[in-house]
Amino acid sequence: MSNNSILVIGGGFSGLTAALEAAEVGHEVYIVEQEPYLGGRVAQLKHYFPKLCPPTCGLEINFQRIKKNPRVKQFTMAQVTQVSGGPGNYEAKIKVKPRFVNSNCTACDKCVEVCPVERDSDYDFGMGKTKAIYRPHLMSFPMRYVIDDQVCEGSSCAKCVDACEYQAIDLDEKEREFTLNVGSIIVATGWKPYDVSKLTNLGGGQIPNVISNMQLERLAAPAGPTDGQVLRPSDGKEPKRIAFVQCAGSRDQNHLDYCSYICCMASLKHCTYIREQYPDAEVVIYYIDLRAPGRYENFLSKIQQDEKVQMVKGKVAKITEDTATGDLVVTAEDIMGGVKKEETFDLVVLATGMQPSISIDGLAVEVPRDESGFITGGEEKGIFPVGCAKMPLDVMTSAETATGGALNAIQTVRR
Repeated sequence: MSNNSILVIGGGFSGLTAALEAAEVGHEVYIVEQEPYLGGRVAQLKHYFPKLCPPTCGLEINFQRIKKNPRVKQFTMAQVTQVSGGPGNYEAKIKVKPRFVNSNCTACDKCVEVCPVERDSDYDFGMGKTKAIYRPHLMSFPMRYVIDDQVCEGSSCAKCVDACEYQAIDLDEKEREFTLNVGSIIVATGWKPYDVSKLTNLGGGQIPNVISNMQLERLAAPAGPTDGQVLRPSDGKEPKRIAFVQCAGSRDQNHLDYCSYICCMASLKHCTYIREQYPDAEVVIYYIDLRAPGRYENFLSKIQQDEKVQMVKGKVAKITEDTATGDLVVTAEDIMGGVKKEETFDLVVLATGMQPSISIDGLAVEVPRDESGFITGGEEKGIFPVGCAKMPLDVMTSAETATGGALNAIQTVRR
């Protein structure tokens, strides 16, 4: 007998979209997300295309839909460890790490006030700090704190336990495992930024004022480590000249040999952040090709008309630092001008590429992959990849693939 429930691996924008589409036509859906919150990469953005609005609006609508729909069950800090069976009758083993904070939590913040331990915020890509007990971000769902057991001092401290009026903290919580029976599986495992430390000629991970595009996104976000101010990490100064290096790790045989689709648009969007905040700032974009698919061509044209934004066709060879000032010297070719030149900037942003979040060996579901790790099939097994698990995509297109994946999963379990 076919099982009508659906497993969604990944609770980012694609996973949420697929889960809700299936649940709202009557199917029980289980979302398994490894982070302590739902929303994925979109939750880390200041704005996203095509409307250039904060992600809070789109995510909050989906969170409300989840709250109102008893057919959606979500498990955060969870991982699928094993899958067996076939279409219509899969058995998935789930492992859930301890959060150490239960549903009694009201997000009152008293536990944070007394916690003596700090940690680097991975949500802010290491640019900010949280306490060992923390709320993942301002609008995290579920709205519940979590303890990083890698830095927490445990029962030898327990100040958070004493401060909590709601008995919401259990420092002895253990890992748990259980099994789900489902008829179909949607894989929405998303993407991660390419590791900038591999871009040694560009100063990635070595020079403080060379940052990634996602780090800039967090700096510009109102709830980011600088409260929305784009400032130099080394000294907190306002940058007057900013360079963007396109295809940083993409379209490169030594790194990612494909175009990551959204990098050009992300940098154009970042220009709007900087120009709104610093009307006199100068921006230079070094590019190989500028790619603005479909309607985004209009957005590119708008940025090109900005007299403070210069676009230079040419590859950046290296970036060095003036250690006395923290300024950056960019050595790049200018193909149209036929010269190689050096220019000095206050801040450089590397438009790093997108790669699959889950490694080839990190996904319990057996599906075909390409050499880069993107999922290329699985449909005949009732397994449907969506969003950036399939290929680099923007938010809007990811949502479209998620709707398609949900429809295919529904057809599988009803067949």
